[in-house]
Amino acid sequence: RIDSLIDKKLDAKISKESRPAQRAMMEGLLGKVAIANAKLAYHIFQEVFASAEFQSLKAEGARVQRVLWASTGTKNPKYPDTYYVDNLIGPDTVNTMPEGTFTAFRKHGTVKNTIQEGLAEAKVTMQQLAEAGISMEEVTDTLLKDGAQLFLDAFDQLMGVISRKRAKILGEKVDRVTYSVGLLQPKIDEALKEFQHTNLVRRLWNKDPTVWHHDPAHHEIIRNALGWLRITEQQLPSIPRLLALAKEIKEAGFQHVLVLGMGGSSLCPEVLRMTFGVIPGYPELHVLDSTVPSQVRTFEHRVALSKTLCVVASKSGATTEPLVFQKYFFERMRQVVGEKAGDHFVAITDPGSLLEQVAKELRFRHIFPGVPEIGGRYSALSNFGMVPAALMGVNLEHFLYRAERMRHSCGASVPPQENPGVILGTVLGLCAKAGKDKLTIVTSPALWDLGAWLEQLVAESTGKEGKGIIPVDGESLGAPEVYGQDRVFVYIRYEQGIDDILEAKVKALEQSGHPVIRIDVADLINLGEQFFLWEMATAVAGALLEINAFDQPNVQESKDYTKKYLEAFTRNGTLPDSTPLLSDGNVTVYTDEQNASDLKGKTSLEAVLSVHLARIELGDYFAINAYVERTDPVHAIFQRMRTNIREAKLVATTLGYGPRFLHSTGQLHKGGPNSGVFIQVTCDDREDLHIPDEPYSFGVLKAAQALGDMQSLSSRQRRVIRLHLGADVEKGLARLEQLIEAIIGSHAQ
Repeated sequence: RIDSLIDKKLDAKISKESRPAQRAMMEGLLGKVAIANAKLAYHIFQEVFASAEFQSLKAEGARVQRVLWASTGTKNPKYPDTYYVDNLIGPDTVNTMPEGTFTAFRKHGTVKNTIQEGLAEAKVTMQQLAEAGISMEEVTDTLLKDGAQLFLDAFDQLMGVISRKRAKILGEKVDRVTYSVGLLQPKIDEALKEFQHTNLVRRLWNKDPTVWHHDPAHHEIIRNALGWLRITEQQLPSIPRLLALAKEIKEAGFQHVLVLGMGGSSLCPEVLRMTFGVIPGYPELHVLDSTVPSQVRTFEHRVALSKTLCVVASKSGATTEPLVFQKYFFERMRQVVGEKAGDHFVAITDPGSLLEQVAKELRFRHIFPGVPEIGGRYSALSNFGMVPAALMGVNLEHFLYRAERMRHSCGASVPPQENPGVILGTVLGLCAKAGKDKLTIVTSPALWDLGAWLEQLVAESTGKEGKGIIPVDGESLGAPEVYGQDRVFVYIRYEQGIDDILEAKVKALEQSGHPVIRIDVADLINLGEQFFLWEMATAVAGALLEINAFDQPNVQESKDYTKKYLEAFTRNGTLPDSTPLLSDGNVTVYTDEQNASDLKGKTSLEAVLSVHLARIELGDYFAINAYVERTDPVHAIFQRMRTNIREAKLVATTLGYGPRFLHSTGQLHKGGPNSGVFIQVTCDDREDLHIPDEPYSFGVLKAAQALGDMQSLSSRQRRVIRLHLGADVEKGLARLEQLIEAIIGSHAQ
């Protein structure tokens, strides 16, 4: 390979050289440099192993490390077929050659110690090469790079064949990803090819922060946030302990498990509960992630505290909501079971956290550690998801081994074109960059709650620096004509529960030209595969968007505003008053100065809503942020509002219940693109709940969180109004729904 490259360079120079002597010198170098270089290398080898330093090592049993001449077939037909064998023979050498060269040498090769001959001539050859203007260092650097790439390409090709065969053998045990994206297909093919060239997948697995961001300020955060890549193999040895916990809790007679968490600490357990239901012989799992007083009370009434195990889950151990949940329920538990209250509590938190300290002081039954190198939204397969899974009776061995299969399918050695996580992330990222940034989640009924977990993962990971993928969860599926050109649909299809109506609607969307991603889930136990698949896909999409997919700067911003409101309440006994824009019957409207100027002169709720909704443009999304209890009637009204807005404006719609969404889509609302039009819904509480050892109640906390959220949105110049409904939420919402329908109808006319 040395002669092939140098001969090419010499030929180029010879063709331009007019001086006869210089031409003759360069012609004399053709086919000579590789062997000359080898002779010089062998001479250095002799000096090293003849040195006094090695002789002392040899006396202790050290052996000569022989020189290897690798792949010495002749590539230039002008040279003898045994050229690079005949001239490289000597003591302590090994020569590996193609079969054809080996056969040729057996027939007519010359066995002679040639490597030690012509050392002076070799030195002259290398000197003349330098005089000809050819750098041997540059040549070897090029050959090393090209050679490594050839080996890498061959290895990737081999791994591609193995991956395809593995997928065929595993069949339904690994979920399949397919997609139809129309004119975007060439860009996706090009990106996957480029990923292979730049080693993106290997760099990702090697925790290279430049995959996502070139600002050094982000690098440490990224390096310390990739523990999820290997969490499944770390969890497998923990299965016996988790199963022992489940057995202990069953035998202790617990009938309910109440998870007290927020964001990543609660969404995975909720998906598990809604997917697997109540498993016979195991406690029923409940998940509380709301500070709305009536919602807290509802969950308390669903369980018998004396038969309930409370799982307090917080990665940082300092998140407000889990800590106040713990205070409230520990006091209620103490009132019911007395000094044994600690036996009814388990903590999941990172080592050294405040929650760990509290759990030790109150003698919690167990403390399970989080992994500091895993962020909350990537923690589903860690103890934050697997402890609740064990307690509710999920088959952990099957669950984790299926997830492990997907991890291997997305592994560092799997080429991008065969890697389901990379493929999914590439489609999501490039669709977003092409303006199709509304990821509309469609699931089979059996997997209906998976979208809530996906919503947090995608929104909080990608919604920053003015960029982002907007996940749309829970929106009823419509006909193709009610959607704008900013949509990409992902259909997560449970093969054992196919819905024919859903199938027809998705097919219609695909035939009309909308991008559609299909993920076939063969078994519900494959849910663990989905967790890893989407974590990998989100990381890859973040790389394409060139953002840090592992921080959440604007979540903290909203928390800081909330903290200021609570401090003001502690000082004054009331939350700071805002001046309403107007009051109309049972609804009061609030907004900031900038938005108020757009609504100036509007004296009725209908007029305000009409102007506010008129600000929605194609490519925007409409978001309802509701700080109210989620009940079936309330949710139904919100869903009808979403459908009406979507079909009138042809825009995506989202619905989040506060404060839960603050730990999910809240980051996207503030840090993502300024394409959201928001209505925040708040209410008075019919009955508040006191939080032990705190100067504020659940109602005050919820109100402060809503105010902090509103201020954060306002500081980002978002189009937002707050509608305060009073105590009768259903009545207030019914009125809003009627007004929105009337406004839409008048606009249509």
